[in-house]
Amino acid sequence: MSALPEKNDGIRLTEEEKARRARRSKAIGFAVAGLCLLFYVISVFKMGAGVVKRPM
Repeated sequence: MSALPEKNDGIRLTEEEKARRARRSKAIGFAVAGLCLLFYVISVFKMGAGVVKRPM
C-alpha cells in the first residue's frame, strides 16, 4: 500500500467543449470591459461640465 495518491489526469475536454469555453471567456471579457466603460462614462457625466472649468 502506497502513501502517495494515484496519478489522476483530470478531465479531458473535447474540441467542442474547448471552443465553447473560449467563446464563453470572450463573452465574459467583453461584458466586463463594457461595464468598465459604462461606469467610466457615467462617472464623467456625473461630474458634469464644471469639472473642466475649475480653477487650477
